[in-house]
Amino acid sequence: MTTASKPDAALDAMRPVLPADLMDRAGTFQPAPRLARLSSAGPIHQIEHNDEPLWLVTGQDAARTLLSDPRMSADRFKVKRLRDKLSPEMRDKFADAESRAGSFITTDPPEHTRYRRLLARQFTMRRMRALTAQIEEIVKGRVDAMIAAGPPSDLIRDFALPVPSLVICELLGVPAADRGHFQDDTVELLDLATDLEGLIEVGTRMHRYMWGLVQRKRARREDDLLSELAHTSDMSDDEMVGLANLLLIAGHETTTNMLGLGVLALLDHPAQLAALRDDPGLMDTAVEEMLRYLSIVDTGIVRYALEDVRIGDVTINEGDTVMCSVIAANRDPAECPRPEEFRIDRPRSRHLSFGHGVHQCLGNELARIEMSVSFRELLRRLPGLRLAVPAEEVHVRTTSTIFGVKHLPVTWDL
Repeated sequence: MTTASKPDAALDAMRPVLPADLMDRAGTFQPAPRLARLSSAGPIHQIEHNDEPLWLVTGQDAARTLLSDPRMSADRFKVKRLRDKLSPEMRDKFADAESRAGSFITTDPPEHTRYRRLLARQFTMRRMRALTAQIEEIVKGRVDAMIAAGPPSDLIRDFALPVPSLVICELLGVPAADRGHFQDDTVELLDLATDLEGLIEVGTRMHRYMWGLVQRKRARREDDLLSELAHTSDMSDDEMVGLANLLLIAGHETTTNMLGLGVLALLDHPAQLAALRDDPGLMDTAVEEMLRYLSIVDTGIVRYALEDVRIGDVTINEGDTVMCSVIAANRDPAECPRPEEFRIDRPRSRHLSFGHGVHQCLGNELARIEMSVSFRELLRRLPGLRLAVPAEEVHVRTTSTIFGVKHLPVTWDL
């Protein structure tokens, strides 16, 4: 068997991850002990993982510098050693232009610039704020359903998952009845336990579904983002499919986990919960603090050096992989004093929860609105919101690239 055909080598090329002792959190809201030790020792570190060169960036300034450097690529297949880990069959499935069409988060300018410009007018702050009334309706509908069913409730199943799913369905023009399919597929796609065969299977299934939806948008223009792109852009069908699946995944999976973990963080800090309930004017700073404190992008933000890059007193060699740790950078004491504390009134500071540079998340304003509306409504309408089980029975997701809780049983006063 050749190296290129080994599943572990191919998976490493597809989705690089940190060693387990850098990802296994000390607690739900605390980074891994080794990661904390490295963070205190400096902003950038060379580590060995799977016999490959890997740089771990833990400092906020260093991460921002590298993420804005055009010599650092988001495209792993520009690195020969990573391409060579895939068999010819796998390269056809994952690395060719057709299969990667529309996946703009793994492309560099000028390809990335084209996609970004096409989407920018769909994600303006004005348009996102215009969606607020629809988001409020969706949120109120889910809280209504929780109240009608009565406590206890699994907040993930009954609220944190359906709200972002319904919002992204509304934005993209995906029938709400189909959201269960892509929710299951997304969980499997982001699960680090999913093998290569599973990735191919779920990818094929998602491509088939979205291809049919794109054809419907081509045939009949409606008032949604996919229809707008189908009728006003020069995007091919393959690009539309890839882009739509990317937005579908990014548009609900991250926000779902922010909502679940955000509620858990408030319940774990009752004084902060009480302060936010008493003063909803703190909501904007509370949302920013949750984004910083929770840091749900567990594997970090990956880049690849296209040439030798000097930063500080180290040189990252051409072809090396760089992993910017979001949780470490967000807890850099040089940027955020006493970063281990959760304070909803903390003055707004820089964080990497939406990335940085040309790849900064386009949907950041939408996510902030969803979080603000959701937390405000939950605290307003569910008095005495609290866990329905002991805290130690709340289990986190340990094998996903996005950190979160599997279930969150809660109750409230009637």
